Amino acid sequence: MDLSIVIVNWNTQALLADCLTSIRAGFAQPDSQGRDGVPASLLYEVLVVDNASADGSAAMVKAHFPWVHLIENTENVGFARANNQAILQSSGRYVLLLNSDTEVYPGALETLVQFLEASPQAGGCGPKLLNGDGSLQSSCHPMLTPGREFWRLMFLDRIWRWATYDQERWDAATPRQVEVIKGACFLLRRAALEQVGLLDEQYFMYTEEMDLCYRLLRAGWQLWWVPQAVVIHYGEASSKQMAENMYVQLYRSKVQFHRKFGTDRRANRFKRLVALAYWPRWAIAALVARFRPQAATRARTYRRLLAELPTM
Repeated sequence: MDLSIVIVNWNTQALLADCLTSIRAGFAQPDSQGRDGVPASLLYEVLVVDNASADGSAAMVKAHFPWVHLIENTENVGFARANNQAILQSSGRYVLLLNSDTEVYPGALETLVQFLEASPQAGGCGPKLLNGDGSLQSSCHPMLTPGREFWRLMFLDRIWRWATYDQERWDAATPRQVEVIKGACFLLRRAALEQVGLLDEQYFMYTEEMDLCYRLLRAGWQLWWVPQAVVIHYGEASSKQMAENMYVQLYRSKVQFHRKFGTDRRANRFKRLVALAYWPRWAIAALVARFRPQAATRARTYRRLLAELPTM
């Protein structure tokens, strides 16, 4: 097997169907008469892990995509653990972590595999991501530090890029070496995974891909952005179903990352800088909410984050 495609799903039935359809269509090459259906040049498998969805996702996969290997969990075990379940049952030389809210352009996955085939020092790579409207979406970023997080939260990247990459100015025909590839679409060399280990299941959701990228870089592997491969990512299809909880979980995972690879002192510094950035955000949102009720949700989320930060 050349490629194992791993998709974790939680209540995104329609998007998952579109994702699976795009994978099949993306590999089907036209024959000499322009008809689809010629076998792909790569041998691939697709594994879907359903995290106890309540929207009929598992039944949909069984009914309409019988070629997919479906793993049904009886509870939501989290993103990292669900991915690991499928990785351990897969057999491809390359493993693709793919979100259920994506659509793959024709040839995109083959392009990523071909890049790793030609780049033995690369442990992983990712495509150019697009939003649903076709605009460019951030698909990679520098490694997180407390200072970079504060810089980003204070919008200082608008003055000088430090916490994010200026991807809008990157050449769309030239791959670039990067530090972190977002997990929406992340192709990994199995040999690299076997060396550094699978996703850390201590992360329920978020930051697990950054943790993996950090370990890959530390082991001497390279990570690359490959813009010739294009994938649409609609974004946060699962997390927005529990937006407030997931917002807090995002920072819980980031604190966990700093504690794991640094010390309690570094984690505490990160928390102080996040609090420093969010106190004025909460104050402004609370003030605005007096005149615009729709801002109350944001103010409540910020207040909860500030309240829980010390215990993270």
